[in-house]
Amino acid sequence: MVTPTLTPVPKLVSRPPYSLDVPGQTPVQGETPVRRTPVAINGLHVRPPNRRWGEDEAIGEEIDTVYKLVKWAALAYGDSQCMGSRKLVNTHVETKKVKKMVDGEEREVDKNWTYFELGHYEFITFKEYEQRTLDVGAGLRAIGLNQGDRVHIFAATSQNWLAMSHGAASQSMPIVTAYDTLGAEGLKYSMVATKAKAIFLDPHLLPTLNGVLEHAKDITHVIWNNQNKAKDAHIEQLRTERGVTVLSFDDLVQLGKQNPVAPVAPAPEDLCCIMYTSGSTGTPKGVPLKHSNVVAAIAGVNPVVQPFIGPGDRLLAYLPLAHILEFVFENACLYWGSTMGYGNPKTLSDTSVRNCLGDIREFTPSVLVGVPAVWETVKKGILAKVNAGSPLLRNLFWGALALKETLMGLGLPGSGLLDAIVFKKIKDATGGRMKLCLNGGGPVAKDTQKFISMAICPMIIGYGLTETTAMGCLQNPNEWTAESIGAMPASVEAKLVDFPDAGYLATNKPNPQGEIWLRGPSVLSEYYENPEETAAALTEDGWFKTGDIGEWDQNGHLKIIDRKKNLVKTLNGEYIALEKLESIYRSAAVVANICVYADQDRSKPIAIIVPAEPALKKLASSIGVKGDSLEELVHNKKLQAAVLKELQNAGRAGGLSGIEIIEGVVVSDEEWNPQNGLVTAAQKLNRKGILNKYKKEVDEAYGPKE
Repeated sequence: MVTPTLTPVPKLVSRPPYSLDVPGQTPVQGETPVRRTPVAINGLHVRPPNRRWGEDEAIGEEIDTVYKLVKWAALAYGDSQCMGSRKLVNTHVETKKVKKMVDGEEREVDKNWTYFELGHYEFITFKEYEQRTLDVGAGLRAIGLNQGDRVHIFAATSQNWLAMSHGAASQSMPIVTAYDTLGAEGLKYSMVATKAKAIFLDPHLLPTLNGVLEHAKDITHVIWNNQNKAKDAHIEQLRTERGVTVLSFDDLVQLGKQNPVAPVAPAPEDLCCIMYTSGSTGTPKGVPLKHSNVVAAIAGVNPVVQPFIGPGDRLLAYLPLAHILEFVFENACLYWGSTMGYGNPKTLSDTSVRNCLGDIREFTPSVLVGVPAVWETVKKGILAKVNAGSPLLRNLFWGALALKETLMGLGLPGSGLLDAIVFKKIKDATGGRMKLCLNGGGPVAKDTQKFISMAICPMIIGYGLTETTAMGCLQNPNEWTAESIGAMPASVEAKLVDFPDAGYLATNKPNPQGEIWLRGPSVLSEYYENPEETAAALTEDGWFKTGDIGEWDQNGHLKIIDRKKNLVKTLNGEYIALEKLESIYRSAAVVANICVYADQDRSKPIAIIVPAEPALKKLASSIGVKGDSLEELVHNKKLQAAVLKELQNAGRAGGLSGIEIIEGVVVSDEEWNPQNGLVTAAQKLNRKGILNKYKKEVDEAYGPKE
C-alpha cells in the first residue's frame, strides 16, 4: 500500500492560476465567468476513486453511497486502527471563592470548577467498525424500523454517533441531525417535521426529551449512548409516561447480533440525512442531503488533501457531528484510512483534566480541525508561556518566528533547524506530530493563521455551508497563503454576482467582486418542506446563493470579504462588515471572543467581548487595578478604558479605517457557550441573543446620542 508522504509547508509551492474559467461559456452581465479548480476543469468530480492513493488497482464497488464508503474502507484498510475513544474514570469538582458584583454590590460567592479524569484511548479496526454498523442496522430492524424510516440523532460527537449514522445507512434509513444544544423547541420542531421513528441521544438529554415526546408522536424507540451513564429515573419516566421503548446503544448492537439481516443498500439519490441548522434566529432550516451529495463532497476534497493525509495519520474528532464540516471530515477520514480519536472540547487540553493528559497530548494527532475560537485560544496559550519567559527567550522566539516566515517566503533552507531548536516545546504541547490543521466555521485572523502555521504546522482554510455539503473553498496545502481562502474543491464551481447595494460588482478593479454562488453535485436540491426558502436560495439551473461576498484575486483564489446579512450601514452612510472587524479585533491578546455591533443611528461600531482572563489580569496589573476574579475586574471603568485602547490599537494595526475603529467596549463576565444560547453549537455568534443580554451595557458604551 502506498501512503501519502508529502509534508505541507506554509508557503506557495505550486504555480498559479489556481482556478480557471470553464471553457465555452457565454458571458453574463453582472456576473463573473464560472470558475473551477484545474483538476475539475473538464468535469466536476462526483465520487471518489475506489482505489487507495497511489495505486491503480480498484477495490470493491464504486463508492456512490455512504454505505458503500464504509464497506470499501473495511476492504481497503482491514485490520488497521480505525477509531478510538476514552472512558470517563472520574469527575473532580473543585470549589473556589470568587468576588462578584450582585445588584451593584461586591460579594464573595462559591464557584464550582469541574475536571475530568479519563482513561487511555481504546481502538477498533476498520473491519470491526463495519461489523458494528451492520449490527446497528440489524438492531434497528429488530426493533421494528424499516427502509425509509428516519432515525433522529441528538447527541455530542462520539464513535457511537457515527456508527448510528452508518448503521441507519446500511438499512436505507435516513438520519436527522440536530445539535445537542438545540434546546427543546428546536428539537421538537425537527422531530415533528421529519416524523422520525427512533432517536439516539446522550443520557443527560433524556429529561429534555420527555416534554418533546408529548408532541413527537412518531417516536417509538429511544436509544441512549452508554459511553456515559444514564439515571434509572430518567429511563423509567420515559417508559411509563411516554410509553416508548428505551434501550442503550450496546443493547441495540446486541439485538442486531442476535437478529442478523442482510443490508438494504441505499441508492445514490436516496436521502442520507436531514441536517438542521443551529437556528440562532428563527426556525431552524432542514437541509436534505442525498448519499450522492456526501460522496461528492469527499470526491471534491480528495484531490486537494489526499497527497498529505492517509494511513498512519491521526485525526482528532471533537467538533459537533451535527455540523456539516465534521460530518464530511469524519467520513473522509474513513476513505483516507486514517485513525480518528474522539475528544471533547472540555477535555482537549491538560488544564481541564486531572490525573491524565488532555485529548490532544494523549492522542497525538497529526491533523486537527478547529474553528477560529479554538485557534485563538491555542495562540494565546502559546503567547502566555512565551511572555512568562525571560527577555532573552522572548526575543529568541519572535526573532525565530520572523526569520522562519522570511525563509519560507524566499524559499531558503533553515526552517527545520528553527523548528527543532525554538519551536519544539510548542509542537510538543499539541502532541508533537502535527503536520496540518484546518480552520472552518468562520474567518480566522490573518495574523493567527500565520502564527499557527509558523510555530506549529501549516493552517489551511476551509469554507462551505450545510447546503453545499461543506464544499465552497478549500486551500490546497501547496497553495498556502494567508491572503485568501484558496480555490474550490473538485466538486463545485463558483461565480460572483453583483451586489450593487454595497458596491460589490463583477466589473470592479483590480479584482472582480460579488455574492458567491456555488453549483455542483454536492449542492442540495431543496430545503426540507420549505418551498419559499428553496425559491429564495436556489436558481432553476442549480446555483446556490451563499449570501457571502467574495473577490477573485490575481492567482485565481477566492477571498471572503463580507456577508450580506452582516453588512450594516451606519449613520455616515458607509457599510461596515461585522465579521471582518471581528477577525481583526480578535487578534488582541485580551479578547477570548468578540461580537461587533453597529447601530444604524451611530457613526461607529462598538465591541462586546469575553476577555481572556490571564491577559485581562496582566493588563489590570499594569495600570494598577486590583482584583482576583474576572467578575470583579470587568466592571472597573479604568480597566474598561484600557481594554478599549487595546482593541483600538489592534484595529489600527489591522488596517481598519476610521469608521471601523470601535468607540466603546462592553466586557462580559460570562463565557459564551451553546448552553446559555450566546453562541450556536458551531460556535457562531447569536448576535440577537448577545445584544439582548447586554443591551443596557451597550447603551452605556455608546453614550447619549448626538
